[in-house]
Amino acid sequence: MHPFKRTSPLIAALLFLATAAVTLWQNAHLAVLWDLSYLLDSSYRIALGQMPYRDFPFAHAPLTFLLQAALIHLTGRVYFHHVLYAAFAGATATLLAWRILTAILQDRLHQATHIAALLATPLIFLGIYSIYPHPIYDSDCILAILLAIYLLQRTSTTLRSTLAGAALVPPLFFKQNIGLLFLITALAAIVTIHLTAGLHNYLYWTITFAAQRRLPGLGSMLTIYNQTSLLWTIPSAIAALIILRLRTRWSRPTAILLLASPFLWTIATLPFLSDPSDRADQLLSLWPHLLLLSMALALLNLRRNLTFNSLLPIILLVTIHGTFLSQQLWGSTYSIWPLLTLLIASLLLTIPTIATPLATIITATLLICGSLYTFSHERLSYTQLSGTLVQSTLPQLRGLATPGPWIPAFEELIRDTDHSIPTADTILLFPGQDPFYYTTGRTPRFSILLFDPATAPYSPQQLAAQVELQDVRWLIVNRTLQLAEPPLSNYEDYLRALQSHFVLDHSLTNYDIYRRQ
Repeated sequence: MHPFKRTSPLIAALLFLATAAVTLWQNAHLAVLWDLSYLLDSSYRIALGQMPYRDFPFAHAPLTFLLQAALIHLTGRVYFHHVLYAAFAGATATLLAWRILTAILQDRLHQATHIAALLATPLIFLGIYSIYPHPIYDSDCILAILLAIYLLQRTSTTLRSTLAGAALVPPLFFKQNIGLLFLITALAAIVTIHLTAGLHNYLYWTITFAAQRRLPGLGSMLTIYNQTSLLWTIPSAIAALIILRLRTRWSRPTAILLLASPFLWTIATLPFLSDPSDRADQLLSLWPHLLLLSMALALLNLRRNLTFNSLLPIILLVTIHGTFLSQQLWGSTYSIWPLLTLLIASLLLTIPTIATPLATIITATLLICGSLYTFSHERLSYTQLSGTLVQSTLPQLRGLATPGPWIPAFEELIRDTDHSIPTADTILLFPGQDPFYYTTGRTPRFSILLFDPATAPYSPQQLAAQVELQDVRWLIVNRTLQLAEPPLSNYEDYLRALQSHFVLDHSLTNYDIYRRQ
């Protein structure tokens, strides 16, 4: 029996279970309420039959929310079900990445099975749901991309080819007959969107509005390559590739040392960096180095061999930079570490004689630094995660836990509104930190659930006008947020505009309840 067939079930089980365990552990002790409330309440209103883009402004593509809405519809409002979804999706993504890595490496490297397993192991801590553990569109998108790549590597039959085509956005540029079938399906989807949400509404909220609020300029995009470490890491890599061609006694160890130096330096600096932010910056600085090196080697490799695996680095590089359009390097990499491992595998193919030792060093770096990065929650530093861990006592929020006073204060709000606000009255929650509608089962009647630059299209004056137009009877203001900073730069202007239409009815531990004048 082939060694891969003997070891693959064990590797698959370990990668799947370990990744799922990290996601479950993360969810067991933290919750990013700002993002989570938007996901749950938006999905809940869709489960109730409200149509995004038509019935309420919505700046995101719908699939993640439709999946969570389907989960709500099928299993009810139980938060732990969404946690299980994230654990399963994250584990599946790690499994797919490992199988893709194996397919990339097995044709040209003798120890492809071991190297693929090595490169996939850090994804236990750096997987799509390991750093940020709640269901979110970025992570789901990467899972879909990994599935598409996996299928493309296996287009040996008509069925597999059709599945691969259906998983691609631009399939026509890969194979004509598959692309034509997918194009028909895509046109049917567009017609469906037009007949339901309205195509012009969808394009406005997901493209025009979202680009206005999030799209950075070219100068901002290029700042990820403005780091001094590239002045020595890139020349070291170039020197290593030249030395490796000399085929002398010292060529291989010298090349390994030069190529591994950025990773060894990242590990070596850890004892001298006590601040998690500095450690995170050191780890993230590997991204520009690997992107530039992969880009150069991918372009050189295209001249020699034109296959899907040789084109894959180009696809990955474009996808990664497309991801950076949202929150650039620091903010966007939390879900795309699997794509980086695929780039690393493609890079190793160009230096097969030293692939194993270099893969070992890279894996050690990502394991050590990546686990510290994940468990320090540095990527989640925009939210407050200090204090005593508290678990929710509400059945709808079973499985929700986070440090601090947020959950007890929210549960107090739920108990209060159950007897003080009629269910038919329209409520505006400002700025919208909590999964209020998901928890209470009330129908969201106001168009906006969350107030930040990416989701709220109204100015303070326009919002005040919407209060009149949508007949808002109650205003609930969260006095202290889990967020480290206010979500809006003109937060006080919004608050004053809203308060002019209401009078304070009563106050709770962390909420002021206003009724319409």
